[in-house]
Amino acid sequence: MASRVLILYAGGTIGMARADDGYRPMTGFEDVLRRLLREQVAAVLPDFDVVALPEPIDSANLQPSHWTGLARELVVRWQSYDGFVVLHGTDTMAYSASALSFMLRGADKPVIFTGAQIPLGEPDSDALGNLLGALTLAGRHGIPEICLYFSGRLLRGNRSTKLKSEAFDAFESPNYPHLADVGADIALYADALLAPATRAFVVPQFDAEAVAVLPVYPGISARIVDAITGSPRVRGLVLRTYGVGNAPDAQQAFMDSLARATGRGLVVLNTTQCVSGHVIQGTYATGAALDRIGVLPGGDMTLEAAFAKLHFVLATNSDADVVRRALGESLCGEVS
Repeated sequence: MASRVLILYAGGTIGMARADDGYRPMTGFEDVLRRLLREQVAAVLPDFDVVALPEPIDSANLQPSHWTGLARELVVRWQSYDGFVVLHGTDTMAYSASALSFMLRGADKPVIFTGAQIPLGEPDSDALGNLLGALTLAGRHGIPEICLYFSGRLLRGNRSTKLKSEAFDAFESPNYPHLADVGADIALYADALLAPATRAFVVPQFDAEAVAVLPVYPGISARIVDAITGSPRVRGLVLRTYGVGNAPDAQQAFMDSLARATGRGLVVLNTTQCVSGHVIQGTYATGAALDRIGVLPGGDMTLEAAFAKLHFVLATNSDADVVRRALGESLCGEVS
């Protein structure tokens, strides 16, 4: 029996066309997409349907509430398809792929995010190649993961990050192997895939202000920390520190401000500004100081995964101990 795949068009460059003020969503993109795919007579593609969100999302305008909408679109159709391809803007694709990995834990079918750097209707676009690769993988291989496919690489969604603003090979997973590489043949690396797990779909409502991100930089002041953590709606903070998790512990006012925040129950998750590597807070005294005030190490999570995980855990738990414990565990392969 042929596989059946749903293509969910959420928005992004792939479905845009030129306008007087720059690229905007193309009218009738779903029809254009169906026609182009049906012209690919040389490609062995699964049967597919195309569904578009009522209002395409410009990637830069993505909000956490959009994650809820995307997950619901997939969950309601879960039993009707063998796999799913989500067409999404590249700027925030890794955030959405990460978020859905937490909401759709135990997925027994592939959900593959993809998009393009150049719109589908433009010359020399990368859109069709990305779409064909994602569609083929979603229909031909049992991949029980939320993934991201771009430029011949299948990546775990919550391990992916966008490293290049213009090049076609825009995405990589710095701390985890590829799940597959696609060229003349498909090389699927089964050992890198998540083990089968019990389906545990949870699709919460998110508070967009619940999580903030704070990069550390030379001269950062306590006033910045107070301003970010002072809102009663901010419940979590992703801290972006140097190297293996080092913070300016000689700036006592800065450290005191962080300590006041954790003392009030705000959850602070420490991630590295480096592209690859782990946070190991006890390596240097500057990192150990964060241990003492209750900052949690984020291991080798990407910013996107840490941000989405913190949002998800806070949206589904009110007990601080449960939240902290969940952040220290690998929920779906997001951290080593």
